[in-house]
This record gives sequence, C-alpha cells and structure tokens, in this order.
Amino acid sequence: MIESFLQIGFASVCCWLLFVTVDMICALPREGGVVGATAIAEAVQKTGGDIRGGTMMGNIVSSPDASAGTLLAACGVYCFGIPGGLVATVLVYLGNRICYDPGYAGTTGCFLATFMVYGGTCAGIPAEYFVAGMVIAILTIQGVSHRRASRLLGRIWRFRS
Repeated sequence: MIESFLQIGFASVCCWLLFVTVDMICALPREGGVVGATAIAEAVQKTGGDIRGGTMMGNIVSSPDASAGTLLAACGVYCFGIPGGLVATVLVYLGNRICYDPGYAGTTGCFLATFMVYGGTCAGIPAEYFVAGMVIAILTIQGVSHRRASRLLGRIWRFRS
C-alpha cells in the first residue's frame, strides 16, 4: 500500500513537471492566448495572485491545454497503450483548432505525456497511477489555491525569462 502511494506521488511529480515545463516553453504566462484568459488572470490578480500565473491558469481553463492533454494521454495509454495516447494527441490537436487556440501546448503535452506514461509503465508504475498523478498535478495548479499557485507559476515564469 505504501508503495502505491509513493508511485502515485512520483507520477504526480512527473506530471506536474511535464505540465509546467510545456506551458513555460510555450510561453503561456506571457499573455492571454484564448478568449477569457485575460479576464481570469485579472480576477486572480485581484485576489492577491500573480498576473503571469493567472494568465497561465486562464489559458489552461479556456482551452484544451497541456493539463487536459496530459490527462487524456494517461487515459489513452491506460486503455490502449501508445496508440491510445497518440489518438488522444490527435483529439487534443483538433480541440485546439476548434477553440481557435493559436498554440500547441496541449498537443505537445499530450504527445510527450504518452511516452512519459508508457516509459513509467515499463519502469513498473501502472498507467492508472499516472492518471491519478495528473489529477493531483492539475489540482495543485488549478484547484487548491489560485493565489498561491499563481504566485509559484509567476516565480517560475520570471526565472524562465
């Protein structure tokens, strides 16, 4: 039982790092790339959060982004292996185009997560632990505390730039 919690914890850290890294490389904190992202960023800032972290959160909420992509990849690999993750990547790409999302963070995150989850299964961590890990990673970015999460993301963004 303890081993399962450790594996889920490890999967959560891997998912969180992948999620944040892809979003930082694609420069999501720079500006609102989709409709609604700027409004969410301003609302987060009004509560004492960081505008850059809020912008990243707004982009994530308003578009099928890296968080949804990595979660779908984990589910796809769980159900069908690498082909399932690749199908999830195509679906995220189509979702981005439907939303007129000009970026490719979701597609990139989904593609990379497919191979991260598959590599984890080869190393002995079941794919379902990555599904749980991604949910935990998303909650720490989006759900626990907007103010604290946005400040952390803002610090990471300033370090990047």
